[in-house]
Amino acid sequence: MTATSTTSSGRTGRRSRSRSVALLTCAALAAGGLAAAGVGVLQPGTATASSHREAPLISGQPQFDTTDVYAFVSPDHPDSTTLVANWLPFQEPAGGPNFYTFAEDARYDIHIDSDGDAQDDLLYRFTFKDHRKNENTFLYNTGAVESLDDPDLNFTQTYDIELLRLKRGKVAARHELAKGLPVAPSNVGKASMPDYQKLRDQAVRKVPGGLKAFAGQADDPFFLDLRVFDLLYGGDLSEVGNDTLKGYNVNTIALQVPSSYLRESEEQPVIGVYATTERKNAHGDWTRVSRLGMPLVNEVVNPVKDKDKFNASSPEKDGDFLKNVTEPELPKLIEGIYKIKAPAEPRNDLVSVFLTGVKDLNQQPGGKPSEMLRLNTSIKPVAEPKRLGVLDGDNAGFPNGRRLTDDVLDIALQVVEGELVGAKNDLGDAVDANDKEFGRAFPYVALPAAGSETKAAEVSTKADATGLTGGVSSLTSSWDDNTVMLVSAASGAVAVLLAGFARAMWSRSRRRPEQRSWLG
Repeated sequence: MTATSTTSSGRTGRRSRSRSVALLTCAALAAGGLAAAGVGVLQPGTATASSHREAPLISGQPQFDTTDVYAFVSPDHPDSTTLVANWLPFQEPAGGPNFYTFAEDARYDIHIDSDGDAQDDLLYRFTFKDHRKNENTFLYNTGAVESLDDPDLNFTQTYDIELLRLKRGKVAARHELAKGLPVAPSNVGKASMPDYQKLRDQAVRKVPGGLKAFAGQADDPFFLDLRVFDLLYGGDLSEVGNDTLKGYNVNTIALQVPSSYLRESEEQPVIGVYATTERKNAHGDWTRVSRLGMPLVNEVVNPVKDKDKFNASSPEKDGDFLKNVTEPELPKLIEGIYKIKAPAEPRNDLVSVFLTGVKDLNQQPGGKPSEMLRLNTSIKPVAEPKRLGVLDGDNAGFPNGRRLTDDVLDIALQVVEGELVGAKNDLGDAVDANDKEFGRAFPYVALPAAGSETKAAEVSTKADATGLTGGVSSLTSSWDDNTVMLVSAASGAVAVLLAGFARAMWSRSRRRPEQRSWLG
């Protein structure tokens, strides 16, 4: 069955709604992260978004903390692929005088697996260096900054790009692609940087070989409501509609590369992408401290004891965690809490969803199971991207890579609510787009919030007062109490939201033909 087929060959029959929701919830949570699901995902705790402050060690090292990875065919240059990775979460724009920098003792790496063997074929490495014009002042800038080489910009950074080619996990060749490229500074404020767009434009650089590169501050592109931790969206699903990350910035590295450089061949155009950070210790040795591919993995799937281990690991070793996918812990917890029987094990149906890519969409032939973002570079971008991506018939979107506009959270929530079992809905967290528009040209990320701006203190009132978009009352009319309780918890926990999405990818019983184009 091809990725564009509209004929369903899925299961026959129908489970009870309670059993279906339990299965949806536990299935993808286990698939999404390759490690045991943690008990804490159903409890209040520290706010996280994608991989913002997701593990004990990395939460104390924000300069090394990878928050999100995006990979998509460039909309204005469809023969190229754009790779975006973000670091240093929750940047308060006015947080001076020491604003937000890339670490000098770090190696920021973007990895490419071109053949699906779970080992790197290409690695783009970014390293940074600090520069200060005047150390006798505490100021980041001493006047209005009109260019990246303005003498009033007291603190600057530059970066080098190195390409490593690997064979069987070993470096076969090294190429210096660029040296001393300028980093776009933190957006101190309107008085200090009256035309920040000009500074952004100057930081976009062409790299030999038809590449483009950017490094600097940007608006955090991930959008969602994280008030799950206030007793699961207020205890009655009423606390939605507020983009929790609105007004916060991140540090972004972006690279645009001709797709032919990344893929194995035109016949095998699927690539795997993930990002890591390595830190140099006192002995001069490098240690991996952060790793991220698919969104919503380590921060909400792995229990505390596994989080740092995952950050230090590599995809080729992900098979060590396979039992946690086929025998996930979360269904047992749900059964104990909600008395909804857990699906039978082993869960072999989950393996191909997040660990190998979807057949006839973004699965690499003979690929080894491993956790990374997979992109079919032969699928051209669409003029009007649909925020629900593949779920809404747009095969150029998530989970085929990840675009900046893809509403990862809503994709999961609509399936958890019961769309695949006949409960028509348009549920979401009422945050359907980023608070700032993304750019139409590389690097596409929105400009960072300025330190002179103030974040709105009031909660957005755009959401339906009854709760999630679409209303809660429509759910309760046909669901039993156990199901409503579970969906409340599911919609409250980002980890559980991820669950429904994996189940969506596996299901063969889509209700709308145009929405199952990638399911077969």
